Parts: sequence; structure tokens; C-alpha cells
Amino acid sequence: MWQRIQTLYLAIATVLTGSLFFCNFATILGPGGESVDVKYYEKLPYLIFLISLFTANAIALLSFRTRILQMRVSILAALLLTGFQIWLGVDFFRHRNEMIFSFTAVFPIVAAILDVLAARNIALDEAMVQSASRLRGSRRKKK
Repeated sequence: MWQRIQTLYLAIATVLTGSLFFCNFATILGPGGESVDVKYYEKLPYLIFLISLFTANAIALLSFRTRILQMRVSILAALLLTGFQIWLGVDFFRHRNEMIFSFTAVFPIVAAILDVLAARNIALDEAMVQSASRLRGSRRKKK
């Protein structure tokens, strides 16, 4: 399982996505100087998105025996992560005067890039396995 680089990419993406459950999304500064931390799980749409993202990344990580499924799920996770990042960007531009956003707001795009890299490496591995099996099959037919 841990012999391929795409497994490392998927593991890092899963850890980044899972860490969002415990991180602050933003800090709201009050008029008296007090600050209120807002977590990702406090907003229900973010929580639903995070659960689906973490599940997709975990399935992609654990389905290493079926490369095609792993590649498809990692591409789906990358698309969902990109959508989540766009949503966070819209919230950033809508509330940038009243909130201080955390650096964890860029975790989804980093995880999406890692998922795309993993899908690319999975596709390359699968193509190499397919070509090797065809080559072996053509050698057997010649004999």
C-alpha cells in the first residue's frame, strides 16, 4: 500500500481534510476587542461538505487494490474540494471586512492538487500494468 507515491498524496489529502474538523475557519472581532472563533463544523453546509470530502478521500486511500476505482474517487474528491474552495473564497470576499480567516482556508485546494496528482500517478501505473500484460500476452502467442 505505501509503496507508491500516490498513496502518500492521498494520505496527506485525507489528513488535511480531516484536520479541518478541528481547526478554526475564521475569527470574528467584536467591538470591544473580544474575538470569537468560528469552526468549520459550526456551519451545517460546511460540516456536510467536510464529511463527504473526508469520506471520499478515505475511500480513495483505502481502495488501493482497485486502481480504476481509486482514480475515479480521487478525481471526484478533487472536484468536490475545488468546489469547497470556491465556496470558501466567496465567503472570504463577502465577509473580509468583519472576519479574519485562518490559513486552513487553503487546505481544500492543496488537497485537491494532491488528489489530482494521485489520480495522474494511478493512471500511469494502470497504463504500465496494462501494457505489460499485453506485451506478455503477445509473447505467448508468438511461441
